[in-house]
Amino acid sequence: MVKQEIIVQNETGLHARPASQFVQLASKYKSEITVSKVGQKERINAKSIIAILSYGMIKGTKISIEAVGEDEREAVASLIELIQSNFAEA
Repeated sequence: MVKQEIIVQNETGLHARPASQFVQLASKYKSEITVSKVGQKERINAKSIIAILSYGMIKGTKISIEAVGEDEREAVASLIELIQSNFAEA
């Protein structure tokens, strides 16, 4: 299991295009990947666009990305990198 926390800095949070990018990237990995808001027990499937969109991850939300499986390290690292890149928005 690999787990890492990050604060969402994107102006629109994980909505619309950023959510789609996040789910597409997560879906490339074989590992089971979940997302949770730090301090909450509820975890959602990172490969579900409906779950990501409805979870309400706005700018400033501290989230935890957790992966379990054969490519867990790469999965978490790439998702963290995507968020840090601000979803490649200028």
